[in-house]
Amino acid sequence: MSDREILQKIIQALAEYLRRDPSSIDETFHLRDDLGLDSMAVIELLYKIEETFNLQIPDQDLPALTTVGAVSAYVQKRLAPQKPAASAKLAKAATTSKKKKA
Repeated sequence: MSDREILQKIIQALAEYLRRDPSSIDETFHLRDDLGLDSMAVIELLYKIEETFNLQIPDQDLPALTTVGAVSAYVQKRLAPQKPAASAKLAKAATTSKKKKA
């Protein structure tokens, strides 16, 4: 799923919750200040996003999710596959560790 598709799904979820036209919601909007969501509404929205993208958002991550764009970037990061370079480094470290033990 592309970054744009993720953003559009988040905007659509917000639009449905707020009963607004999706085109009236911008990624720069603050969830509370611009969209008028109270803390309970933010939790409900994030629950819907968890269901939509099949992921769990730990409580410690919630304070950083203040704008539509921040929520989108967070979901993008969580859905991104592990980079091949990181996987290769882990595999090399494991192989090196095994050689040292032998």
